[in-house]
Amino acid sequence: MSDAMLRPEPFVAPMPFGPAARRPTHQVRVGRVTIGSSAPVVIQSMTNTDTADVAATARQVAALAHAGSEIVRVTVNSEAAAKAVPEIVDRLLAWGVDVPLVGDFHYNGHRLLRDTPACAEALAKWRVNPGNVGFGAKRDAQFAAIVELACRFDKPLRIGVNWGSLDQSVLARLMDENARRSEPWPADAVMREALVTSALESAAEAERLGLAPDRIVLSAKVSSVQDLIAVYRALAARCRYPLHLGLTEAGMGSKGIVASTAALAVLLQEGIGDTIRVSLTPAPGEPRTQEVVVAQQIVQSLGLRAFAPTVTACPGCGRTTSTFFQELAQRTEAFLRERMPEWRQQFDGVEQLSVAVMGCVVNGPGESRHAHIGISLPGTGEAPAAPVFMDGEKVATLRGDRIAEEFLALIEHYVTTRFVKKG
Repeated sequence: MSDAMLRPEPFVAPMPFGPAARRPTHQVRVGRVTIGSSAPVVIQSMTNTDTADVAATARQVAALAHAGSEIVRVTVNSEAAAKAVPEIVDRLLAWGVDVPLVGDFHYNGHRLLRDTPACAEALAKWRVNPGNVGFGAKRDAQFAAIVELACRFDKPLRIGVNWGSLDQSVLARLMDENARRSEPWPADAVMREALVTSALESAAEAERLGLAPDRIVLSAKVSSVQDLIAVYRALAARCRYPLHLGLTEAGMGSKGIVASTAALAVLLQEGIGDTIRVSLTPAPGEPRTQEVVVAQQIVQSLGLRAFAPTVTACPGCGRTTSTFFQELAQRTEAFLRERMPEWRQQFDGVEQLSVAVMGCVVNGPGESRHAHIGISLPGTGEAPAAPVFMDGEKVATLRGDRIAEEFLALIEHYVTTRFVKKG
């Protein structure tokens, strides 16, 4: 084996962390929400109901908003859907749900926005895809019509390029240019450049038509983790618009969660991305709100924002043959979810709460001391006692059949005595 093979790779310093590393961007107001610059990363989601069904769509928007989605996008693909939008907004406001709605337009957006001004006005932002806003000679005119309407109604526009519906004229032009290179790029590199070029050229055209730069958000979505990272690094280096992140068609279950997390975490860690959506395919009967929870967990795990208390729980090993610590961790998670709506209204900073539920003496006391409040349950062969720690200090030892109830009561006591009441 050669010395070169044995030599370790040089250490590469990590990228600057979090918001301090965020490149300067324009700020865009979307209803009551601000995207870009020093604003926190914003969580988005999208309905999967027929927007023409006012009741079903309003219910799903409300559920997504209650789960923590700060912007919700709806499909506007027909005259019936466009006419339903103002009714949906009115119903949401009657329920006390003031979440900005974004209209997703493809193919006929220019006509729907022109013919249904109430829809254009009710939406907080519009999303258009340069790849299917129109085709051939109609493309430029229909894109211009949407931009001119956005100026008239003073609405921000997300120019959202997508791998699956890329503007073919841009791709063909770049492929021709590539063919003339002495050393042509690989095909996937040309495709990535086409995504970036389509977004940037469309934004430049929107500005030329009168749309202010602080009314433009860009996205360039693909379904491959490495491609997404490469595309957004290029976009971030070449523009100052706020960027909407998302791995499109991420998939179902753990695959979709892991892939989205892998891509978005890298970019957010580098300060790239101002608003995100996790595009999960829900299993039959599964709530749409899962994608909101996952997006929040990605952002919170990176330390960029706090949305809900965190529970550190022991994974289990040969020292933890009892399942009680698993049951207590699950019960604690459910208790925190149940109590958070009320706590959030009453106490400042309660979403920062950290709780530890540990299964044996090896790491239990240490992890419990690091949390705001933690419990170290006895492992196999240990004395049947569970010390509880608050802010690093042991405050109680629980025993018997009511450990769970007593620990949850201590969490309630901690919240009501350690967090500052609002007002």
